[in-house]
Amino acid sequence: MSGGDNVTDPLAKTPAPESGGLMVKAERVHKSFGRLEVLKGIDLEVRQGEVMCVVGPSGSGKSTFLRCINHLEKINAGRLWVNGHLVGYRQQGGKLYELRDREVSAQRREIGMVFQRFNLFPHMTALENVMGAPVWVKRQPKDQVRSRALTLLERVGLADKAQVYPSQLSGGQQQRVAIARALAMEPALMLFDEPTSALDPELVGEVLDVMKQLALSGMTMVVVTHEMGFAREVGDSLVFMDDGVVVEEGTPREVLANPQHQRTQDFLSKVL
Repeated sequence: MSGGDNVTDPLAKTPAPESGGLMVKAERVHKSFGRLEVLKGIDLEVRQGEVMCVVGPSGSGKSTFLRCINHLEKINAGRLWVNGHLVGYRQQGGKLYELRDREVSAQRREIGMVFQRFNLFPHMTALENVMGAPVWVKRQPKDQVRSRALTLLERVGLADKAQVYPSQLSGGQQQRVAIARALAMEPALMLFDEPTSALDPELVGEVLDVMKQLALSGMTMVVVTHEMGFAREVGDSLVFMDDGVVVEEGTPREVLANPQHQRTQDFLSKVL
């Protein structure tokens, strides 16, 4: 699905799914980088309000799949829908046409993403980092955005750090600012790409606590993580990926306590 303005795709005649409760639907999603096939046909569904945790060894395709959901990576085959809308493409007849950059950007406004690294602007305070996108992208009034940004910083436990620069914050605090920044766009879906992997162990808990509260509020979340305790406690579903495919999925308690596949058993024996 890359190169050129349009592609003929065998799934193009498949009707779009009814959104009815579905936030994410992946259908035979493939992604390659050159000759390296990273995703080999991913089928997944995430319901509205669900917390899906995705686990697996490094190189299994977890982060790539997450980046495909908001079209940071273009898929090579298959389809992805978010909230009933085809991601990155529109269908006309039997063909899929790539959306223009501004149309893709409009789609991304509905999807918040928190990365391993915090990617905060170093020359801006915590408050300015949270205010940035609603002011620049949505053109919302600064006074309105400032009020919401302060509320979000309070929500992640950083009301007293509003005027502090990233270099003066711990890693855990920076990641909490990054979560507040993603929430400032009022997304329908939040993606987390190993949000605690770059943190010192003693700082992990404060970020996971914020994510737990976010889950309790009803936010739909897809979380790539190595934190099995979080997956067990907060996740509604658990997906184990390896070598570009979904090997096993189910409730976290089912998969963690009684994995059915040998690859899942081998992986969990090393991380639990």
